Amino acid sequence: MASDSRIIVALDFPSAEQALALVTRLSPELCRLKVGKELFTRAGPQLVERLVQQDFDVFLDLKFHDIPNTVAAACRAATELGVWMLNVHALGGREMMQAAREAINSAAHKPLLIAVTILTSMNEAALREVGLTKSAQEHVLALAALAKTAGLDGVVCSAQEAKSLKAALGQDFKLVTPGIRPSGAATGDQKRVMTPGAAIQAGANYLVIGRPVTQAADPVAVLEDIRQEIAQR
Repeated sequence: MASDSRIIVALDFPSAEQALALVTRLSPELCRLKVGKELFTRAGPQLVERLVQQDFDVFLDLKFHDIPNTVAAACRAATELGVWMLNVHALGGREMMQAAREAINSAAHKPLLIAVTILTSMNEAALREVGLTKSAQEHVLALAALAKTAGLDGVVCSAQEAKSLKAALGQDFKLVTPGIRPSGAATGDQKRVMTPGAAIQAGANYLVIGRPVTQAADPVAVLEDIRQEIAQR
């Protein structure tokens, strides 16, 4: 897989047919792809394998969160699909994340392993409702530091936390940022959003972009515009 793109297109479709209809218009050099819970539940590992066979780097976004042995087994199975990156929930704790790390370390093809900190759909009010009384930024930093201690490669976070995370955890710790919206695009259900250029400037390594690309009349043109924007940062 030769892609060096920093753009990950979220294939948030309800069927493999719809996802593949978009994929036929894209190329591995242009972007990477994310397969999330709905599409994976409907289309299964066969779709992931098909995308990998087409030389796309695939981020399997299933956010594993369970007891350590179960998460380790799931990560091992995902690795066997040939994915480029997969994730777990940092709230699962150090032992769970270490088990995930150990499960994929012996694989011939070792994907990036990252952790979800606080979902970008959650604002301060939502955090308080579930008993998290500190600010989103404080929780994100604590969970990201725990993920690094557990040996993970990085975290999923809001681009609004990227600058502080890079400062605290170092340049090698990868930051994958959803909630990216080109100027003028609707924010949808994301609360903490940022433009592509601003996210890269803040320290994001990879940008997860869904509807602004997948619902565009010309998704390739949108991707090219985003690529040009981030190249200037």
